[in-house]
Amino acid sequence: MGSHAFTLCDTRCQALPSGALYLPDHDTLCVSDLHLGKSDRIARRNGTMLPPYEVQATLEKLESDISATKPATLICLGDSFDDLTAAMNLSDDMQIWLRRLQAGRQWIWIEGNHDPGPVDLGGTHLAAIRVGTLTFRHIATSEKAEVSGHYHPKHQLAGRSRPAFIYDRHRLILPAYGTYTGGLQSNTPDLRRFFEAKAIAVLTGTKAIPVPLTTPRRPGTFRPF
Repeated sequence: MGSHAFTLCDTRCQALPSGALYLPDHDTLCVSDLHLGKSDRIARRNGTMLPPYEVQATLEKLESDISATKPATLICLGDSFDDLTAAMNLSDDMQIWLRRLQAGRQWIWIEGNHDPGPVDLGGTHLAAIRVGTLTFRHIATSEKAEVSGHYHPKHQLAGRSRPAFIYDRHRLILPAYGTYTGGLQSNTPDLRRFFEAKAIAVLTGTKAIPVPLTTPRRPGTFRPF
């Protein structure tokens, strides 16, 4: 499936081209920042009407990853909905689709800053969860052996920017999985501060592409490690 395999704190991981993370030894799939209902929230906030297809497109991608990996557990790593009202406003068809994806597996909703409370859509709601050696939460901390989301990292390669995983020996930040999500460039201080010099960015797309994460030497210039 064009994934990138690596080990984080003695736990085997696979970064999938879609932006999902799979833990083969724990039969667990993890996705972050789906932001379902973003078009609904934008319309309520400022009246701007976007094509209302992002929920369908995101769930189609998620269904494909579930079909490929058949996980026993699925972790949604926070900001699964653009806000709690967007969750309540999901159409009946989309709610049925979600429940069908949940059937037969453990489904964990991790609380995010956009969706800090439970939603009535099945599954279990937690602030964080530990799987193997790793702790999964929405926003990165100083804790080691941590998997998080929130920052929507992107990385540029050959003049093209793509959503990307970023990891080093101690932590991993997942890209945003949702269709209408933006991103934060990988070398911005807000992201770079979490990682050692020898960190890796894994670009998503038709295949997962790992590249060294460069470190700014001074504004406008970059030095590969």
